[in-house]
Amino acid sequence: MRQSLRRYGSFLLRYLRPQRRRVALLSVLLLSSIGLRIANPQIIRVFIDSATSPDPNAGASLVLAAGLFLFFALMTQALAVAATYVSENVGWYATNQLRADLLLYTLRLDMTFHNEKTPGEMIERLDSDVMDLAIFFSQFLVQIVGNLILVIGILIVLYFTDWRIGLVLTVYEFGGLLAFNRVREVATPSWKATRDASTAQFGFIEEQISGTEDIRANGAEAYTLRNLAKFDRARLTTEKRAGLMSSVVVGVWIWMYGIGRYLAFGGSLILFSQGSITLGLAYLITYYTDAIFRPLREIAQQIQNLQKAGGSIARVDELYQIESRLIEPAHPQPLPEGPLSVALEAVTFGYRADSQPDKVPIFTDLSFAIAPGKVLGLLGRTGSGKSTIARLLFRLYDVQQGAIRIGGRNVVDVALTDIQARIGLVTQDVQLFRASVRDNLTFFDKTIPDELISQTLIDLGLGDWYARLPDGLATELEGGGKGISAGEAQLLAFTRVFLKNPGLVIMDEASSRLDPATEQLIERAIDKLLIGRTAIIIAHRLTTVQRADDILILENGSIAEYGAYEELIRTPDSRFAGLLRTGGLAEVLA
Repeated sequence: MRQSLRRYGSFLLRYLRPQRRRVALLSVLLLSSIGLRIANPQIIRVFIDSATSPDPNAGASLVLAAGLFLFFALMTQALAVAATYVSENVGWYATNQLRADLLLYTLRLDMTFHNEKTPGEMIERLDSDVMDLAIFFSQFLVQIVGNLILVIGILIVLYFTDWRIGLVLTVYEFGGLLAFNRVREVATPSWKATRDASTAQFGFIEEQISGTEDIRANGAEAYTLRNLAKFDRARLTTEKRAGLMSSVVVGVWIWMYGIGRYLAFGGSLILFSQGSITLGLAYLITYYTDAIFRPLREIAQQIQNLQKAGGSIARVDELYQIESRLIEPAHPQPLPEGPLSVALEAVTFGYRADSQPDKVPIFTDLSFAIAPGKVLGLLGRTGSGKSTIARLLFRLYDVQQGAIRIGGRNVVDVALTDIQARIGLVTQDVQLFRASVRDNLTFFDKTIPDELISQTLIDLGLGDWYARLPDGLATELEGGGKGISAGEAQLLAFTRVFLKNPGLVIMDEASSRLDPATEQLIERAIDKLLIGRTAIIIAHRLTTVQRADDILILENGSIAEYGAYEELIRTPDSRFAGLLRTGGLAEVLA
């Protein structure tokens, strides 16, 4: 229990501390509202006693009490609205910050984690789990802390009014809070199971939507629906169990409320019959008793939300417990300026998940080097490991044995941000975002001048396309590259690399899906891009590797052939010369 409370507290402090001013304002509004809620019944007491008094001059007191009651009631409502508004702002700010922190944390995890998680599952965990915490952040202070302060304030007033009533209700209130605390964690495991079931369901839905064409083409709709029914049934079962467990909290409140009302009415009746209290004071005791149990009802409702939040916090904690296998160096070494050298030294690597520790590696003792400013043509059949080399150079994974050096530095000794800044990548699948042209090209870097972006677009053959944009660089592109041809998208990818000005460029079959006419534009862009840079060209077509200084052919994770371009084409029995003679490099390597 202490660990759970500490977990809730750490989350609150972490995300409320940056909002100290808002929280301070919320505290003032909350305390003011509570003070008026405690004071208003005292006015009603005076009104009742004045109305039942035989004093003929009591009319003035009645008018004054009524006026004060209306004023305090209006002020209470105004403060309650203001407190709710501020608390919602606090809650949503904290929620959005948590979502951003989680997204950044998961983006920094190595690719092994992302390969094991579907996009649908990650959306559910980063959005739905955080949404449950929004109520926790926004309502905790108002509904739980505020109501606890209200209860304490009412008990203090009751002690000054009649210590016997105050003592009885204090004992009973303490027992009620103890009971609530005991049942607080009853439903948390069930709500966590519900979130897990929801995550699995969304992961399945995302997979089926992404494979719609294959499902329809092969008549697998019925199979998909049967499996969806399994995930729906699992989620329904867990939510029913969680709802049943949560009802325990409501039951405890109903039971306590009934007994508390009985004690208040009974005690007030006895004291009034004995002449120990006035009718107004009897009303005050009954009202305050009811006012005590209203906060308990709201606390009970919030405890249910707290149980949901507890399940979400547990799942958020699970994400934070996952550590990236890519360790940032304590004292990073900078990469040198200009074209970068590349060297793989006895590299052994395989995509090994935790469940597959004995999986056969893709590379074993792989070694080769590229001098600064040179171009390497990388060839091989599908699955030979060409794209894996690109991923290793970007340090999306770490090798199991050996070392990878860029610019003479071991990549594990270089900051990941430095690697990302100094290496450019162009692939056949260009990712465009629902954002402006400028943001798509600069990845939201505001320091790059508009003039440089415009000139680069013109230099790469996109001048006519740029001239047609209605709002220039501010024109918003659709997500997924809609409304843009494959050639235009590829040239935009080259523009990104030019603006980045890297020392090493990796082109992973960048023109494999383009028609010959569009490919000529791409080839001209490639010629410009390679000036003064080291490059690795993962080739799919013969024309792409004709500019290479060296050729490396991979086969089954090993080097089948490696040498200078000119030497290999002059060696009749070389593999590369054989590919050139057939004139079918694309077909042979497919």
